Amino acid sequence: MNLKSLLFQFLLVLSVACPSLHGQVTQLTDGQKVEVSKLKSGQWRHFRIYVENVHSDLSISMAPLAGEPDVYVRYANTPDLLNYDFRPQTIGKELVEISNATPTKLKSGWYMISVYGRPPRRAEGDETVHSFQLVASRSIKASRQSGMGALPFNNGSTFGSGFRVWAPNANSVHVAGQFNGWSSTNAPMVSEGGGYWSIDYRDANPGHEYKYVVRNGSQTLWRNDPYEERITNSVGSSVIFNDNFNWTDGSYQTPNWNSLVCYEMHIGTFNDAPGGSPGNFNSAIGRLNYLQGLGINAIKLMPVNEFPGDFSWGYNPSHPFTVESVYGGPAELKRFVNEAHSRGIAVLLDLVHNHWGPTDMDMWRFDGWSQGNFGGIYFYQDNRSQTPWGDTRPDFGRAEVRNYIRDNVLMWLEDFHIDGIRFDSTLNIRRTNSGDNPEGWGLLRWINDEVDSRQPWKIMIAEDLQSDPYLTKPTSQNGAGFDSQWSAGFVHPIRGTLEAVNDSDRNMFTVRDSILQNYNGSPFQRVIYTESHDEVANGRQRVAEAIWPGNATSWASQKRSTLGAALVMTAPGIPMLFQGQEVLEDGWFSDTDPVDWSKETTHGGIKFLYSDLIKLRRNWYNNTRGLRGNSTNVFHVNNSDKVVAFHRWDQGGGGDDVIVVANFSGNTKTNYQIGLPRNGLWYVRFNSDWNGYSGIFGNHYTPDVSAQQISRDGLNFSGQISIAPYSVVILSQ
Repeated sequence: MNLKSLLFQFLLVLSVACPSLHGQVTQLTDGQKVEVSKLKSGQWRHFRIYVENVHSDLSISMAPLAGEPDVYVRYANTPDLLNYDFRPQTIGKELVEISNATPTKLKSGWYMISVYGRPPRRAEGDETVHSFQLVASRSIKASRQSGMGALPFNNGSTFGSGFRVWAPNANSVHVAGQFNGWSSTNAPMVSEGGGYWSIDYRDANPGHEYKYVVRNGSQTLWRNDPYEERITNSVGSSVIFNDNFNWTDGSYQTPNWNSLVCYEMHIGTFNDAPGGSPGNFNSAIGRLNYLQGLGINAIKLMPVNEFPGDFSWGYNPSHPFTVESVYGGPAELKRFVNEAHSRGIAVLLDLVHNHWGPTDMDMWRFDGWSQGNFGGIYFYQDNRSQTPWGDTRPDFGRAEVRNYIRDNVLMWLEDFHIDGIRFDSTLNIRRTNSGDNPEGWGLLRWINDEVDSRQPWKIMIAEDLQSDPYLTKPTSQNGAGFDSQWSAGFVHPIRGTLEAVNDSDRNMFTVRDSILQNYNGSPFQRVIYTESHDEVANGRQRVAEAIWPGNATSWASQKRSTLGAALVMTAPGIPMLFQGQEVLEDGWFSDTDPVDWSKETTHGGIKFLYSDLIKLRRNWYNNTRGLRGNSTNVFHVNNSDKVVAFHRWDQGGGGDDVIVVANFSGNTKTNYQIGLPRNGLWYVRFNSDWNGYSGIFGNHYTPDVSAQQISRDGLNFSGQISIAPYSVVILSQ
């Protein structure tokens, strides 16, 4: 080996070990074109460019002008011939492209770019002179994540969040948050067309607070994310939320609708002590075992979306995709659902989309545009916006708003494992002050079809209270497609009958009609109850309180309120209780007045009565299957003696046929003759006058009934029954 060859190898090793010896580092600006006219063989030229979290792509282009220069790229360190992250394979025009989607992900920080003058192909050759042109470009592109709102991603070594928002009238939108020092200019979002703006931002991670900075002309508006799933409070900041909850309910199945027994719950008052903050999901979890023991298999939650302040019924949602922070936020709601499912209890959620707010709403004039005094892109811009709760009716005809509401419903059902939805006041979706609103009607149909196509076992319930059968007709028959609806045809006449002071004012034909009322011939297209949040507030009281104001523990209050409960559990329909009803809670509902659970001891017998009724309703002992059946015959109506009797059945026969006898008078009925559908002995399964339920009950003995082959009440058999005042007796074979 000659001296020239040895010298070449020494220089090559030196260049590998110490590339920085061969030139200063030049800092590049974005898109700057650098031309180097002379680079000797074995020499390096070094450059660097800084990539920020906001950048989506880095492109490094090196075009040789003479010779054969090579480009090497390395993150945070100077590359050499052996240590580099990227080296293009293209000959003639070398290009390096790095993004959030490439196998090696783009990272934030300094990228070192080094160009090497390749030595001659033979050591003995002449020294080659290289020249080249170098361009490094950083770009910000639309988010690669699908969906709306904050969209956390983990691409192996790269963590961050995509953001997407709809602001069709904005000139520009930026995202600002804890991840960029709340800079209003650091992260410009990219217009995707159609009014949508998006960006991917590395190191914007779950738990970081953020807002959108929307500019429209001279307006600069800091807005929370309409799709946010978590917020610090109703006037606080959106929070990036990562849906990584560890569900353990894979084997859970929603009960059949004819088996549902619902319990309406207000999280803030269900399990809390008076004073201080409201109750929360964790405190409510503490009483799930109680509900399981009671026999409840479905909880209907009053709305839990973020609302102004800490105390509310929930029907003034200011952030529809969030979960109220004082209740514990989205992770705690998921834990509540998971814990309920582990006990065989479904969770149904009340949603309010007939209006929003009306206060603490960043959706109001979200992107700075509105007409007159109206609310901008999310709301009607005319008198259709007017509701009893403020001028904030959503624009049900606008595609983006329809998608927003549809996405909201599906999020609860799919991401939060909710088992069904109650749509609050569908009347104010399908109608406005101007009359029928086809846009709202069409929205309801579309959403119900979507749910049926994706999760048909989940129940969709309308609160409309107009007794319109088209609410629960299939969309194929021009209906709205709900599975069930709250029944005004049961609660109002039955409560009126129970609360009447004089027996003479109780009309048994009204009771009969309330029992038989249905929609489209289906008994389970209605939810029946004597107490709900509306029926025990707003000037109304608990049934026991309304019967005798100030004396809800009286004999009359206990007897007639439990008579109503027995009808709820035996009449055709989906039965529902309101929290505390089963322990004779008095007064009226208030969001600052928790359920008084000391009454569980004071009125433990009443709770036992409710539990017995629930278990009979669910055919717990396999001898009252008919209470879950489709068929009902109110065969005995005696308006003089104030007695009603009806037959419930599924297939009929032993363990199926059920007879319910209700005495709405203050007089005991002995040797009272009623018809029966079958011969043989009919066993007493329940007698509401048992003094085990209350020490002030009469404990009137009702023996089993032996059917005789004597026709009565249109039936082939009959028997004699003895029944106490204001009592219900349930019989089966």
